[in-house]
Amino acid sequence: MWAEGMTLPKFVEEALIAAHESPGAGVYIMTLMSPAIAAEALPGQFVDVSVPLGTSILRRPLGIAEVSRTEGWIRLIYRIVGQGTQALAAARPGARVSVLGPLGKGFRTQLRRPLLVGGGMGLSPLLFFAAESRGTASVLMGGRTKDELFWEHIYAPYVHEVFITTDDGSYGTKGFVTTLLPELLAKESYDGIAVCGPPVMMQRVAALAASYDVPCEVSLERHMACGLGACLSCAVDTKYGRRKVCKDGPVFSADEVYYDAS
Repeated sequence: MWAEGMTLPKFVEEALIAAHESPGAGVYIMTLMSPAIAAEALPGQFVDVSVPLGTSILRRPLGIAEVSRTEGWIRLIYRIVGQGTQALAAARPGARVSVLGPLGKGFRTQLRRPLLVGGGMGLSPLLFFAAESRGTASVLMGGRTKDELFWEHIYAPYVHEVFITTDDGSYGTKGFVTTLLPELLAKESYDGIAVCGPPVMMQRVAALAASYDVPCEVSLERHMACGLGACLSCAVDTKYGRRKVCKDGPVFSADEVYYDAS
């Protein structure tokens, strides 16, 4: 478990791409043989991955979705959003990429009954949390349509319950995750919430968690150039001053980043 002031080890590995496939919708699942990072990674942390074929100088920060400490692999789930990730998606099994990590501060996972709340690609880093929870966590996931919720079968082996919302009502409860969340908080005894997704969603989830007096952590996403806290490109304002998402986060207590500054 991460503690304030603790310096965690980082590694640079030339990782073999063991598997690389797409479940659809421009999303890719990449499995990398990276034993040193797999041994040390914590839920909520990320890695910086080099882009193959020299298409970009900067690495791409990707959340760690799953690990096998015994087999020495890490799994990354990402969506194509630009030239860098498009080039990464073209990499084939058997190729190698340089991986730096594990980076950042992860979730506090020592919870008795956590609720994970995610939307879109925010469900990727929460998957690691689910796997580490060994069946004690439940997940509330949201998407625009049923097609976006391929995540359900990925999460199913790891969680106690899966709750689903879709914007168009094509699957699960019609609406957003915040449509169903009050009902879950009213009838269940969760001792913590971990959330990752669009900023507006996270802020609304944080407000609902506070109204039910449930501790909440959020994983922020910002553009990162270095991933090590040197370039300041990912700095955000918090209750305690400016913080670097790549180093002080990406996981923060919700009341640290969503607060009344007046």
